[in-house]
Amino acid sequence: MNRLIFCVILLVLLFANPISAAENEKLPIGVIARFDDHGAGLPFDKAMELGISVIQLKVPVAANRTEENVKKILDTLEKHNVRLTCVVSGFAGESYKTIPIVKETVGLTPEKTRKARFEEFKEVSDFAKRLGVSAVQLHFGAVPHDTASKEYKDVVQTARNTCDYVFENGQSLYLETGQETAAALLQFIRDVNRLNLHVNFDPANMILYGCGEPVEALRLVGGFVRSTHCKDACWAKQPGKEWGEEVLFGTGDVNAPLFLKTLHDFGYTGPLIIERENRENPEQQYNDIQKTIEYLKQLRKNILHRPN
Repeated sequence: MNRLIFCVILLVLLFANPISAAENEKLPIGVIARFDDHGAGLPFDKAMELGISVIQLKVPVAANRTEENVKKILDTLEKHNVRLTCVVSGFAGESYKTIPIVKETVGLTPEKTRKARFEEFKEVSDFAKRLGVSAVQLHFGAVPHDTASKEYKDVVQTARNTCDYVFENGQSLYLETGQETAAALLQFIRDVNRLNLHVNFDPANMILYGCGEPVEALRLVGGFVRSTHCKDACWAKQPGKEWGEEVLFGTGDVNAPLFLKTLHDFGYTGPLIIERENRENPEQQYNDIQKTIEYLKQLRKNILHRPN
């Protein structure tokens, strides 16, 4: 009986809709941060200067996932009163040079790297557990289009195994959008059939990959959204064949005000995580993030205080 009660409590804590933000803050604003030089987020110390209340953390390389660094991260977060909402995974050998190369190299779907990356992802989940984080996120990879194929079924089973592992660590798995249409993503989630499988919705990725209008996609998968990236982009001349262009949030084709309103209409009050991929120009990256913070504060105010 005690074990049954424990399991029920765990399910409530893990799967209760986390859109009720911690510390009674609706739509808290944050950024993706990186502790070391791995990944495209803002450097950890620079993120702490922004006066934000939440971050997602790009997972450090294996050598830096030490107890000493766990303590350093937690102490720094406590000092600045910042909440870590999610650890973001990635793998060596991934390339975003072109859309076809993404399909060949990114995530847990490429067969030649799947087994080794699954083992590494378990280590990432364990690291997130040591940080006390209840969600782990990644670009899962390009899901095969033929849902009747063995390849698709193998990828579905990989996703189930991944969800089952993070469940044992008290975590949910967030899939980042972009590489599939919303309809294909919804079908995949249903086929995986795990209660701890959710979505980190990146509206710009829908445009960058040429996979559909962001707000329309959000309306389709919104029930699974537990986190979001505030990122913007402009459509390519040949969507799906060449990259779109990432731009400052609010200046592209996402329609930022409608995107946030649609999130809010779903009852979403979770984190608004800014992603600005511009490591080539760190000063511009930081300035753009500051501008986006102010822009999001105004959008949030308009949404939360608009008349019914």
